[in-house]
Amino acid sequence: MKYPIPEEWFPIVDEDGNTIGKALRSVCHDGKSMLLHPVVHLHLFNTRGELFLQKRAKTKDIEPGKWDTSVGGHVSPGETPDEALLREAAEELGMNNFVPEFLGRYVWESSLEKELVNSFSTISDAVPILDRDEIDEGRFWSLKEIKENLGKDVFTPNFEHEIKMMFLR
Repeated sequence: MKYPIPEEWFPIVDEDGNTIGKALRSVCHDGKSMLLHPVVHLHLFNTRGELFLQKRAKTKDIEPGKWDTSVGGHVSPGETPDEALLREAAEELGMNNFVPEFLGRYVWESSLEKELVNSFSTISDAVPILDRDEIDEGRFWSLKEIKENLGKDVFTPNFEHEIKMMFLR
């Protein structure tokens, strides 16, 4: 007998990242509540300066089939963004030994949700091991190749915003 997977709870935060409550994933992603919830993004560069991107699984509820940050995920209740980053990197790319650099924090709002994005980067030549439930494919891109594909519906809107803000100034 299959049991349904329980729905995730997300912490609700203010713009400084202080937890002020919690809500179910479905409420945070309903396009109505617009409750601010924290997420983490990791930009994995290799020593040649290329950025690893993941192609979101077609089964994802937000931006399926689009190229996105190396790692992206929600912070769980009681978890710090640093802890969530390490967990998500291990889950999505099999990465356990890396030193993240905090790049900054910003609010991202789409038609479905409102996120407090905690952005990090790291450099590694380790070969990522993809979680095929989350990621259809992944590869390293040059910044030139990324620039050439901006605005062509290849990347998630959030990735396009973040890459311009953090790396293509």
